[in-house]
Amino acid sequence: MQYRKLGGTGASISALGFGAMRLPMARVGDKEVFDVEESARVIRRAHALGVNFFDTAPYYCGGQSEAILGEALKGIRDQVYVSTKNPIEDASGDHFRERLEKSLERLGLERVDFYHMWGISLEAYQARIAVKDGPLSAALKAREEGLIAHLSFSFHDKGENLPKLVDEGVFETVLCQYNILDRSNEAGIAYAKAKGLGVVVMGPVGGGRLGAPSEVIRSLLAGQARSNAEIALRFVLTNPGVACALSGMGSLAQVEENAATASNAAPLSAAELESIAASMEENKRLAELYCTGCKYCMPCPQGVNIPLCFQLMNYHRVYKITDYARGEYRSIGKVEWMPGKDASACTECGECETKCPQRLSVREQLKETHAALAAAE
Repeated sequence: MQYRKLGGTGASISALGFGAMRLPMARVGDKEVFDVEESARVIRRAHALGVNFFDTAPYYCGGQSEAILGEALKGIRDQVYVSTKNPIEDASGDHFRERLEKSLERLGLERVDFYHMWGISLEAYQARIAVKDGPLSAALKAREEGLIAHLSFSFHDKGENLPKLVDEGVFETVLCQYNILDRSNEAGIAYAKAKGLGVVVMGPVGGGRLGAPSEVIRSLLAGQARSNAEIALRFVLTNPGVACALSGMGSLAQVEENAATASNAAPLSAAELESIAASMEENKRLAELYCTGCKYCMPCPQGVNIPLCFQLMNYHRVYKITDYARGEYRSIGKVEWMPGKDASACTECGECETKCPQRLSVREQLKETHAALAAAE
């Protein structure tokens, strides 16, 4: 396993991190439940293969992830780093403290190594975090008391806002999205690294979906990788600003494959990166035949997030990663960073088509998008 310094924290963490958000399931009667014993085996196997960074959150796995992870790490706590998150549901410092204490109780810990303000935006930070007697004050106090070792944040805002949060000067690490298809945080990652923050990447394999069969992805390193998942993971780990790629692993097989990839000390070569960039640029050109993402069509009177719908349609149509596209499509309107409605909310008013500089048949494409992405897997 490779190990990398995590910014200025003094921690040396494994290039592969374990995300405890997709733990193994088992059927009990007519119900699917989380398999605590199998989860422990998967977590312990990851540790045996060199993984020393484990990330969880209060709401993962139906609220059970923290407790399952805490139980699995008993006996090896001093050999690993534990990361969890606070959802910042209001501007109350007291409530921040309560959520922290509940996480520590579920994890069975006296201190969490990396404590993230969960999925914050610049606007949220300014409006309800860095306020009098708010979450930031509570977090700094908890760090002084030793309940938090390192204060961190996870990020789903616009890419240009990542450096602005870094410049607040209160965080030591950042957890952000980055993969072959989503490079919007690339400049922010480099900036965070330059400013001394440790960078951990989530979604390197798109929640596992970038590892699904796709000849488009496989062709990026034809004959040089065992799977699409390996290509996606190696791409992320080649970025010099990335200390760790966090992957949600729900099986021993996933742990074995990802650990083998993260143990490969040879980064992608300049020629390989150039080949990937050229191929992805051509795919981007093809995608822009359907939509350039200019957002001139917005806002939609019905609240449809037209650019996002078309971006996901292109993941299906151009990149052939249909499972990934469908999974993301189902999340529209359900998470803060994917606002609006899906294409089914379109009433065919046609206002979008009067504003589209490409004169696209937006209404027809929205119908095609919903038919393709709302279909059962």
